[in-house]
Amino acid sequence: MAIILNIETATEVCSVCISKQNDILAIETSEEQYSHASNITRFIENCCRNAKLTLDDIDAVAVSQGPGSYTGLRVGLSTAKGICYALDKPLIGVDTLKAIATAANKATKNEQYDLVCAMIDARRMEVYHAIFDFKSVRQNIKTTEAYILDEDAYKVYFQKEKSILFCGNGSTKASGIISDSRAHFSNVVCSAAHLVPCAYEAYISANFEDTAYFSPFYLKTPNITKAKKII
Repeated sequence: MAIILNIETATEVCSVCISKQNDILAIETSEEQYSHASNITRFIENCCRNAKLTLDDIDAVAVSQGPGSYTGLRVGLSTAKGICYALDKPLIGVDTLKAIATAANKATKNEQYDLVCAMIDARRMEVYHAIFDFKSVRQNIKTTEAYILDEDAYKVYFQKEKSILFCGNGSTKASGIISDSRAHFSNVVCSAAHLVPCAYEAYISANFEDTAYFSPFYLKTPNITKAKKII
């Protein structure tokens, strides 16, 4: 009966939940911009209180590993690592795009598509995406990459008579560009709740990360600018 603390900070969403196997015991979520650092420890405390648990009762900590926001991913992983170090708990890394795709698949279980494409907004016309077989999200059709959206986006798949379910916070941008009738759009975005099935599967398989050396999957080097000197 694994009890897992799940942390999601890959996008603008800051979300924490505690799960027992595949059931959610407590969850806290905010979409307030730039609030991850100020919210995350409070959310963890609230979830523990609402679930009537302490961090000592947790069997493992799962964290969304990216791709996504450079700062958000660092906040989430540093918090997860701190708990794991302090309490000697195993660390689980969950592929952010796979978690979104799994959730979108579950949310549309009464409908049938060929592919599911999870995408995270990477600003301008770029997204980070990965494409999975809809029937078996474990099967990657296209591994994670940065992708530029234009009028010909995903044309190669539509030419093969493939229907695609787009999900994640990048799908809103994609819906204004992709007009093919075989394109469908889900409102599923990042949430700690979506980490739960992947985290539990990793836990029962003892698929843990090295707490000392595990790092987020940024995909691209962060664009860090230096402040101008004021004379």
